[in-house]
Amino acid sequence: MASFDGEIPAIWFLISSIGFVILSFIQFRNTGKSLNTIFLSVMAVIFFISYIILMIPR
Repeated sequence: MASFDGEIPAIWFLISSIGFVILSFIQFRNTGKSLNTIFLSVMAVIFFISYIILMIPR
């Protein structure tokens, strides 16, 4: 069993951003351009940027 040390692995940000992209595509196809579609798209971008920031070597 993995230990819980409070660190979030970077891969979860990538998985979340891919999920937000899929959800925003489905939302856009069903309702068109709406506030929910824009919100999901922005969340996808934020999570992808977070993934890139975490992957930059220190």
